Amino acid sequence: MYLIRERFFDIGNDFDITDEDGRKVLHVDGKVLTLRNRLIIRDLEGQELAQVHRHLVALRPTYEITIGGEKAAELRKKVFTAFREKFTIDVPGPNDLEVRGNLLDHEFTIERDGVEVASVSKKWFSIRDTYGVRIAEGQDHLLILASVLAVDVAMSRDA
Repeated sequence: MYLIRERFFDIGNDFDITDEDGRKVLHVDGKVLTLRNRLIIRDLEGQELAQVHRHLVALRPTYEITIGGEKAAELRKKVFTAFREKFTIDVPGPNDLEVRGNLLDHEFTIERDGVEVASVSKKWFSIRDTYGVRIAEGQDHLLILASVLAVDVAMSRDA
């Protein structure tokens, strides 16, 4: 499980993603106050692993996720969803992911073909402004974490 501090986007600071024991596992350069809302995910040695940035010309909120310099996915807000926000994580090929649940309160799941591959929740913690990301075995942790951060940026932009 990974821990992420909620609302770090309000000030655009850098921050660390930790494991459940509080050990740093990734560092995120929060460049959210820039025009493109860009995040850079780095390993603990400072090497860039992934990047999330907003497309400026998209008709609906769209965030590109690159891993190792290659486009890995696009996160798009679904159009015409009743009562709840929904996003699609469009990955190359037929394995797209769906983000469902209460995104503003950080209580949601990420599914592939109706099967949960990750869950995000604040209820697991008594630490204020912290939410956890639990990723199923065999999933791409970096892609899931970058997607969760993209959802957070998109929701904070709309809030």
